[in-house]
Formats: sequence, structure tokens, C-alpha cells
Amino acid sequence: MSSIPSQFLDLTAHHDRYDAINPLSALKDSAAGKVVFITGASRGIGQATAKAFAEAGAKAVYLTARSEEALKETQELVQKTNPNTKCAYSVCDVINAKQVEAAAADCAEKFGGIDVADANAGYLGPWVKIGESDPGSWWRNWEVNIQGSYHVIRYTLPYLIESAKTRASEGKSGGHLILISSIGAQFVMPGASDYQTSKHAINRLCEFVQSDHSDDGIKCFAIHPGGVATEIGHNMPAHMHEYLVDDPDLAACFAVWVSSGKVDWAKGRFLSANWDVHELTALQTDILRDDLLVNRLRAKA
Repeated sequence: MSSIPSQFLDLTAHHDRYDAINPLSALKDSAAGKVVFITGASRGIGQATAKAFAEAGAKAVYLTARSEEALKETQELVQKTNPNTKCAYSVCDVINAKQVEAAAADCAEKFGGIDVADANAGYLGPWVKIGESDPGSWWRNWEVNIQGSYHVIRYTLPYLIESAKTRASEGKSGGHLILISSIGAQFVMPGASDYQTSKHAINRLCEFVQSDHSDDGIKCFAIHPGGVATEIGHNMPAHMHEYLVDDPDLAACFAVWVSSGKVDWAKGRFLSANWDVHELTALQTDILRDDLLVNRLRAKA
């Protein structure tokens, strides 16, 4: 079994944490002093991300999701992983603007700000052809994946901008915003019109965040987390399950790497957690020169 090919960069593919993105070795203390805000943090990739930031020495991790019981489990995991990392949570549905606004404000009040925001909450309904789709289920993808991500962006940006300015004055990197995209954004697969178009829109939304707020010091990234056997992943057709070979820890550690400042040069772009980060970094000149890893229509005469 192997991951779905990226069709963009011919890089070594990883399926679990490795030294270059390991919060306990190469990225040790890279999150020191940082406050991390994570949605969809009750399980899967979100839970793994909370743990990875604790391993990287985060000052605090703030968790949100719809299940309080599951949030308590993640909080316990964070505190067990690193007793020095403070942790709080709030029950929050990302499609509810007031709840997201309140959660971001609570995080800032408790811990002094937000340095990293990870819009991890997502949705994937059954794959059905458009002509056979349920309108409510189809639109649910957009409510969670796009509206939810927008709410996280809108209500964490003031704190992220302040983080970027403050940390820049200290010679450090801050103001990191991670949006969870998907390799599916780059494909057209029968039955996936709702999910794949919403993730394609995530990539463009990332570009707009960067266009609007680059001067504010924001670094926004649209991340493919790999093929992970989460509840969402298993909503894909059975024949696609062979591609769910990546550990949620891969995306978690990749998020720590992205927010460490090591890849700030790629802000506003789509990145895959599967890509080897050393090989990706070696392509910096080519990527910037040719404006790669962004949504563009290119045609030959």
C-alpha cells in the first residue's frame, strides 16, 4: 500500500514522524513560549497535534471540539505528555461564529494570546454523484470545511498578528495559521464534489489570507495531512481505504515543523505532510521562482 501520489513534487514520502520533524529531537523546544489554538482537537489528527506541540515545549495548548468528554481525554494526554504545558478547552462548533470568537478570546485571556492556530475541524460525508446527492449533506462540507475555517481565521487573526509583531521584535517567528486541506483538492473523483471542491477552496482561502495579511506578519499554510484512517477518512469509498496508511502523528509533527519558522518562505502555499522536509527545503528557489504550490490555471497555446 502507498499514499495517494501528490503529482506535484517528486519527494521521498513519509508516513510517520521522522527526525527532521520530531518534536522530541530536531524540533525540541521549538514551541517554547507559544500558545497553540486547535479546533477539532478531541481525536485523530487534532489530538495528535495537541500532543506534538506539548512535546515541542508549548507554553499552552487550547483545545476546541464538540465533545466535552473527548476534549477532557485530550487535555489529560497533553498534561501527561508535558506537565509544563498548560491546557484548557471549550466546547465549540466551528460553524458557530460566536462560539469560535468566544473560544479564541478565552484562550487569549487565559494564556496571554495566540501564536499558532490550527483549523483542524473537518467533515466528509458519503461520496454520492451530484445528481443523487442530499443538499443538506452536500452543503455540510462547506459549512464545516470553509465556513468553519473562516471563523477560525477571522477570530484568531487579531491575536496572531500581535504574536507576529511581538515575536519579530524578539527575533523570533510567530503568527502561524494552519488550514487543513487535502490531496483531494487536486483531484476530480466521482462522488466527491462536495468535499474536494471545499478543500480546493481552502487552498485559495489560504492564498487570500496571505495576500491580505502578509504585511501583518502572518504565515498561512494549507496542509494535506496524509491519508489517515480517521472516522472522516473511513467515509471514503471502501476501495479508497488502501490509501489510509499514514499515522496521525505525521501531520501533527509536520504542523510543529511548519510553525517553527523553518518554512516561512512557503507561506500562502499548499504543502503535504508526506513530503520530506529536507528535500522540500532544497526546492525553495524553484518553488518561489516558478510560483509553485498555489491554485493557478495555466494553459499552452
